[in-house]
Amino acid sequence: MIKPAKDYVVATRKSPLAMAQTELAIQALEAKIPGAGFRIEKMVTTGDRQKEWSLEQKGGKGLFTKELEDALLEKRADLAIHSAKDLPSEMPTGLTIAGYLPREQVHDVLVIREGVDEPKVIATGSPRRRIQIRYLYPKAEFIEIRGNVDTRLKKIANGDADATILAAAGLRRLGIDSWEGLVFKPLSLDECIPAVGQAAVALQCRSEDVDTFKFALHEETALAVDLERAFLKRLGGGCQVAFAVNYSEGVLRIYHKQCGKEQRKLPPEYVAEHSDKIAENLIEQLELSDG
Repeated sequence: MIKPAKDYVVATRKSPLAMAQTELAIQALEAKIPGAGFRIEKMVTTGDRQKEWSLEQKGGKGLFTKELEDALLEKRADLAIHSAKDLPSEMPTGLTIAGYLPREQVHDVLVIREGVDEPKVIATGSPRRRIQIRYLYPKAEFIEIRGNVDTRLKKIANGDADATILAAAGLRRLGIDSWEGLVFKPLSLDECIPAVGQAAVALQCRSEDVDTFKFALHEETALAVDLERAFLKRLGGGCQVAFAVNYSEGVLRIYHKQCGKEQRKLPPEYVAEHSDKIAENLIEQLELSDG
């Protein structure tokens, strides 16, 4: 049963991208819940505070979500807005993903300094990206990079590295389609399979409040991300793992160190009914494990 319209507190990180995503979420909800009010509560997560940490070495699970989830559990907030790729496979008892905004372009973008034909030093903290990009640039050296999108772009333009890899969705949501001294080169889904949930914005709430928000969200995105997260739940993973699953336009793409790249054509109507079964069967077929 849908609750009457009221004022809701929306928890989010403070970064420009998180704020842009939160504004999009509020616009979508306002259009579907007339008369409701939404107040943004900006929060700093552990991942935001530990700017010098290597996410690969320290582990990235929950680093960008826990403080927002605590606010929901303590009823200081009614909704939390996350980049879906940041959400661990398991979440605290009593919390649920209500749904997702319409997914943005899901591919990655190679951002390379002007005048560089083949990058010798590529900055990325993602093992998923590093291993797949190594197929394109086998002689490149890889180094860590942290910071928001602007910070990363400035570092490449200033010569800290020859290139980096960013999500197209983040660039689009920030309105960035060019940067002085840099060239943006889209990577196909076959060149670099995206992370689970990449380009999707997740709205998380207390389990009893799901019906208040679910009807306002995007079913097609939920279908795709639920399938991707079914693999994540069984295999684990996070920022420190070279693992990727993406379901787009009827094609499921997988990257795992134990099988390399694999893909399967799957009709959406089949995925809607069998996402858990698909994940279980493919993991068994490909002999994958979380080891």
